[in-house]
Amino acid sequence: MAKLIVRGEPEQKATTLAPMTMEPLRWMRSLMGWDPFLEMAPLLQRRPTEFTPEFEIKETKDSYVFTADVPGVKDEDLDVSVSGNQLTISGKRESEHEETSETYYACERSYGSFSRSFTLPEGADASTINADLNHGVLTVSIKKKAEVQPKRIAVKGEGAASKAH
Repeated sequence: MAKLIVRGEPEQKATTLAPMTMEPLRWMRSLMGWDPFLEMAPLLQRRPTEFTPEFEIKETKDSYVFTADVPGVKDEDLDVSVSGNQLTISGKRESEHEETSETYYACERSYGSFSRSFTLPEGADASTINADLNHGVLTVSIKKKAEVQPKRIAVKGEGAASKAH
């Protein structure tokens, strides 16, 4: 005889059922009473992962631009600093007060502090750093030093030299 476990209220003890061929209606009732939220209960009580924004870093012709989505982070909770050629961006997103009387079916938002450090290229001018927080998007731009920015050099062709003679 196969043993199938019927899950009921936590105070009820598990019982065994006869094989499906002997009591199909009872077996079907046991399947219909399955509660997926009860099975997920241990998962719902775990702490959310730590908040770590991902950065997009790009180089333009005259600067380096660091962009990150930081929704819910206030500008006073962000810190952007440069030490030598090291750019450090840190901040925190506070969790909302959680009511114990309310039932949470999912808790996927993450909170906490973060800190990211980036090594700047030699041509970055740390004295021209600019940080802007707009609609939850942090943009940090650092201008390139004038000596490393590309310069356009005029090319003189043979035609210009022959016309002057």
